[in-house]
Amino acid sequence: MHPTPTDKGTVPFGEYRTWYRVTGEPSADRPTAVVLHGGPGSTHDYLLRLSELAREDWAVVHYDQLGNGGSTRLADRPSEFWTTELFLAELDNLLRRLGIADDYVLIGHSWGGVLATAHAQTRPTGLRGLVVANAPPSYPLWRRELAVLRTRLPADVAAVLTRHEAAGTTDEPEYQEACQVFYDRHVCRIVPWPRDLLASHWEICGNPAVYLAMNGPAEFHVTGSLCDFSLCERSPVEVPVLLLSGAHDEVTPAAMEPFRRITPHARRVVFPRSSHLPHLEEPALFDAVLTDFLGSLV
Repeated sequence: MHPTPTDKGTVPFGEYRTWYRVTGEPSADRPTAVVLHGGPGSTHDYLLRLSELAREDWAVVHYDQLGNGGSTRLADRPSEFWTTELFLAELDNLLRRLGIADDYVLIGHSWGGVLATAHAQTRPTGLRGLVVANAPPSYPLWRRELAVLRTRLPADVAAVLTRHEAAGTTDEPEYQEACQVFYDRHVCRIVPWPRDLLASHWEICGNPAVYLAMNGPAEFHVTGSLCDFSLCERSPVEVPVLLLSGAHDEVTPAAMEPFRRITPHARRVVFPRSSHLPHLEEPALFDAVLTDFLGSLV
């Protein structure tokens, strides 16, 4: 069981609401850890293990980004409504509403790591550190790397994927079953998938508007508005940074390479038995690495 939250609810974001969950008590001695989930269009559920940081006296904030989970759902919005700028504004609003904008650290996973880095590149004065896990700083580069990973799939699986993508039938069960072959190799190598991951996965399946608009029909078939997105031309990050990835990750070492310029002094850790979710696949090692970095910030 995860630690019991000390607070949860929603905060207003314009005419919408952002759902949040706090575990642990904020302290004057250390920044609050804010966790940013992936997708876009996923939920906080698959990252709930990070609430264990509360046992080490860290206050941890999870939240569901607009459009999914407990936050306002807007399935009728056009694709162009969903932008990086929208989610950056939501994050800024959440930090202010929770009263932690002067002292916080961000832990972003996948798309959440992209969003957290983009926030850090604005050089907010209250940000004390940044953890970027399994995130592509350049979607064009990542798409090229995903194409390489696809060539390593069994020929019959690759053929199913290509056929449905060409026909525009990616919602067919056959396509989803073929996707799972890739996911079991490069997203989560635990069989069966953990309950927290399934909770977020089924949220995307049941409410895919944000994911389809910004990412596309599958992790490795990025056709949404993020397909040409890149952090590479923005300012370097000035706070301490921890970069995490898995040896079998869909975000390959080459896909993460641009972080060398964006975060030139970052610590880099690769988890040898993990793919895209080392906090679930190698939890003990992940916890040791994360708590060591967070401890260096206080």
